[in-house]
Amino acid sequence: MTSTHPTTDFGHGIKVTGAMAPRYEEILTPEAVAFVAGLQRRFNETRKRLIRLRAERQKQFDAGALPDFLAETKHIREGDWTVAPIPADLQDRRVEITGPVDRKMVINALNCGAKCFMADFEDANSPTWTNQVDGQINLKDRWAGTLAFTDPVSGKSYALQDKVAVIIPRPRGWHLPEVHMEVDGEPMSGSLFDFGFYVFHNARAAIAQGSGPYFYLPKMESHLEARLWNDVFVHAQEQLGIPKGTIKATVLIETLPAAFEMDEILFELKDHMAGLNAGRWDYIFSFIKKLARNRDYVLPDRGQVVMSKAFLKAYAELLVKTCHRRGAFAMGGMAAQIPIKNNPEANAAAFAKVKADKEREATIGHDGTWVAHPDLVPVAMEAFDRLMPQPNQVSRQRDDVTVGQADLLEVHEGIRTEVGYRENIRVGVQYIEAWLRGRGAVPIYNLMEDAATAEISRAQIWQWTKYGVALEGGITCTPGFFETALAEEMAVVRGEVGDAAFDGGRFAEAVDLFKRLSLAPDFEEFLTLPAYRLLA
Repeated sequence: MTSTHPTTDFGHGIKVTGAMAPRYEEILTPEAVAFVAGLQRRFNETRKRLIRLRAERQKQFDAGALPDFLAETKHIREGDWTVAPIPADLQDRRVEITGPVDRKMVINALNCGAKCFMADFEDANSPTWTNQVDGQINLKDRWAGTLAFTDPVSGKSYALQDKVAVIIPRPRGWHLPEVHMEVDGEPMSGSLFDFGFYVFHNARAAIAQGSGPYFYLPKMESHLEARLWNDVFVHAQEQLGIPKGTIKATVLIETLPAAFEMDEILFELKDHMAGLNAGRWDYIFSFIKKLARNRDYVLPDRGQVVMSKAFLKAYAELLVKTCHRRGAFAMGGMAAQIPIKNNPEANAAAFAKVKADKEREATIGHDGTWVAHPDLVPVAMEAFDRLMPQPNQVSRQRDDVTVGQADLLEVHEGIRTEVGYRENIRVGVQYIEAWLRGRGAVPIYNLMEDAATAEISRAQIWQWTKYGVALEGGITCTPGFFETALAEEMAVVRGEVGDAAFDGGRFAEAVDLFKRLSLAPDFEEFLTLPAYRLLA
């Protein structure tokens, strides 16, 4: 990916090729850039080695091996230990809202009544240079007390209330680069870029205001990747002169291998640990991806892969048991529903789904949950207030839960339908198209979708086509059927969004990428990697 913008040379092998827009110099200060480059130089080789280990492990799965608990870390699973104490402002996390780091979203999320805000530099965000640096400015302004916004269209003004949510940024995963910053001729790690600039500019201010530098960590596949994050935290705290253990992390368990290493991940980060989160949508994607070449693990329609059954039920209950045994919080997953305007009946049905999902989470022992829209905060809050009147339920041990390898690999019963197949096409392409236009949280068919949705969509089509799965009604998934269905569903989407939006958007590129990924001979690890190359 090349840039047409002038390169800013910070010397000592450090270059920024992204455009320097207004206020960017407040983030890209020489001191901050040097700090972030230092993280890259110290930790990038380990990061690259761990990414290679992922690929080696995938080859084993492709050859028929199955994920399992590690023999070499049995002593950690059986040991008697707990994580370090968790700060006061993270003790009650019953409802957290998620969303990208654009200015209006940050203000509305902080004001919405949720206990915490997962400020997303990752899957609910399209990682354009503008989005990443503007997001850093917005979060810096939150701690400086200057975060405000006036909508240029409506003229409406937005400002922070006195009582706001605890902010927990989510940097990009270990696999993603930031190509607009180079260190010694190599692209910067997206993880270290997002983490480094935030912690450099905001750690001391957050501590001074009674909070701290807290993070959500995505996409980890092993405890070795957790160990790398812990090493990064220790180094950053030393460099910034803040006490060890000040940084706190909540790790998303959203990959299949990580579900077999939850104790180990907690252990590696025990001085910096706040909890684990059941990242359900990415977890479904990971289940498909890791076992994509094993026809015994072909899932039914996405709508039938529910949290109350099979491998998802086992993983959620094991997460609660593991966290509470170690003194950490067990966070529930995303309610993707959004309000449905002008249809009270459909809106009531959507809210009822959210209520039931949150009741399930509180009942099995989760300490909090996620929602994607401010209007769902009261729905989730009511369920947790009623079923968890205390700040959390870490003291509730789930010794009744016994989960083994077979439970974590149990496939949901269900059918594979042409309706589900075609919906995968429409949702996947529409999400990619919006992502290429710089939007990472996209309302599609009354759900707030992020990158995980498109990943599930193309992964299912890849696997169903690979094995020639027969859909209900007798149609067989072949490349030819995919081509026909793709053309037909894009005609449907054109009718839904209109000719102007379809022709004026990036649908041609989105269709091409979705097609290439769905029919590729080898399964592409993440769609965001080839898509990122199209963002320039």
